Amino acid sequence: MTIAAALERKASPMPTSLTIRSESWPIAGLFAISRGAKTRADVIVVELRDGPYCGRGECVPYPRYGESIESVTAALEAMRDLLKAGLDRRALLGTMPAGAARNALDCALWDLEAKQSGRPVHELAGLQPPRPLTTAYTISLDSPDAMARAAGAAAWRPLLKVKVGADGTDERLFAVRQAAQEPSSSSMPMKPGSR
Repeated sequence: MTIAAALERKASPMPTSLTIRSESWPIAGLFAISRGAKTRADVIVVELRDGPYCGRGECVPYPRYGESIESVTAALEAMRDLLKAGLDRRALLGTMPAGAARNALDCALWDLEAKQSGRPVHELAGLQPPRPLTTAYTISLDSPDAMARAAGAAAWRPLLKVKVGADGTDERLFAVRQAAQEPSSSSMPMKPGSR
C-alpha cells in the first residue's frame, strides 16, 4: 500500500496526539561491552492518543548506528503531520527507515490498534498467542574475577550471555564457566528443572 492510499483510506481511527519524551533509567551496576560502558539506559517513549486509547512504544537510540536522543526525537517529530493525516503502521514501514524511531512508533501504533479493536497484538498480526521464552542474562565485560562474581550471583538463571573484548577472553570465559557451575551463596535458589 502506498503512503497516499493509506492516508486516503483512514479505515481505522487515527491518533489525535503524539507525545515524545526521553527517560533515563539507572542500570544496576555497570553494563560494559567492548565498545564502551554505561550506567544508564537512555530511552525515548512515544505515546499516541485517540480519545480514551493510548498506544505506547519505546526505543533506545544507538550511537553505533548514528542515532542519538536528539536525532530520534527529530525523526519522530517529523512524522507528526503524517500521523494526524492518517498514517498507519502499514504505511509507516515505507515512510521511515528502519531504526530506533520507527521501532518506537511502530510499537505505539500496534498498541493503539490493539486497544482500539479490543484484540491482542498477536491476533492482529495473525500469530499464535505468546508463550514464555528463555532470555539471556548478560555478564558485562570486566576483570575475570568481577565477571566470575557476577556469574556466580546469576548462576540460577537458565542462560548467561558473556561479553568479551579482544584480550583476556580465555581467562574471562574460564572464570565465568567455573562460577556459573558453582552458584554463590547469595544467588537465588534454583528451581527444579530450570537448568
